[in-house]
Amino acid sequence: MEDKTPVYNPYSSSDPSMNVPVTTGPAGAIMSPYLNFDPAYLGTNADSQFIFPEGAARTRGRLELSFSLIGGSVFIGAGLGGLNGFYSGLKDVQARQLVGANRRTQLLNFITKGGASTAQTLGVVALMYSVFGVVLSWSRGVDDELNTVTAGTATGMLYKSSAGWKRCLRGGAVGLGLSTLYVLFTSRDRIRGMMGR
Repeated sequence: MEDKTPVYNPYSSSDPSMNVPVTTGPAGAIMSPYLNFDPAYLGTNADSQFIFPEGAARTRGRLELSFSLIGGSVFIGAGLGGLNGFYSGLKDVQARQLVGANRRTQLLNFITKGGASTAQTLGVVALMYSVFGVVLSWSRGVDDELNTVTAGTATGMLYKSSAGWKRCLRGGAVGLGLSTLYVLFTSRDRIRGMMGR
């Protein structure tokens, strides 16, 4: 009998190597045949959850960390500003003796405006800090505590630069203080090792 397999399709359903199940169990949930591979092909480290290109670092760099920093700052600013707006709004509606829909609308306006304003402010500060940190990290070729303190100081100075040189210096001092506290808190062990204790 003549074989009816077409020339352009060398695979047939009678081929035993093609008998691969597409379900994960007796319930019959469909599994993609593209996910049916040996994970050992991906790398030698079985504990790793991520695929890294060869020669790439296994930690996130300053640029990757900046995105979560900026987003987190916006959300924290929205929460803090919303709480402040709620408190200010309560005082305002009580002083004006508003009731019903007017009270609710006024309170929501205070919460929304306060949250948006503080979220924008903290987001801009985080963006400036991240830009300074990434530029310093790339230009120096190292990501260390000096970059953090310098970026914090420069952020404070730039944020208050339009208010005059005295406030610019004050903003730089606040940035220096906050970034130094952050470095002391996050790098205690490394700093103790540098001081020989």
